[in-house]
Amino acid sequence: MAARLQLQHRTIRELAGDLPESSLRHPIHPGKWSAFENIAHLAAYQPVFINRLQQMDRESSPAFERYVAENDPLFPQYLERSPADLFGNIDDDRARILALFDEGGEALLGRTGLHPRYGLLTVKEWTEFFLLHEAHHLYTLFILVCDLRTSG
Repeated sequence: MAARLQLQHRTIRELAGDLPESSLRHPIHPGKWSAFENIAHLAAYQPVFINRLQQMDRESSPAFERYVAENDPLFPQYLERSPADLFGNIDDDRARILALFDEGGEALLGRTGLHPRYGLLTVKEWTEFFLLHEAHHLYTLFILVCDLRTSG
């Protein structure tokens, strides 16, 4: 898990970093997010995860609502940024996440928080959920980028 937490986010830039912003913003499938919207979502969710880690560190088993990007008042601001800004935010926030784990050590991994669907999860389980969610969007981004390259 530690290696994925340190490196997995770099795949975002590897997949999409050489495409022009206009291509990334182009909606490939009507009603579905563009490549850019997927990247903005991943960037917007990291601060949410940081806040949840901090809350689990200082409180006993806090309860969290399901994160929905469209309900996040900050998500539209991420959609206004450039891809370069989003890549930078993702890198900076991932460094913050890693620092929280370094500071919290093993004690942090055992802290818990209540997920509305999956129940009481440890920080280790929350982190696995975070990484799998990110991986899902990486897969989606891969497909969208391939579609962009073959259609353009």
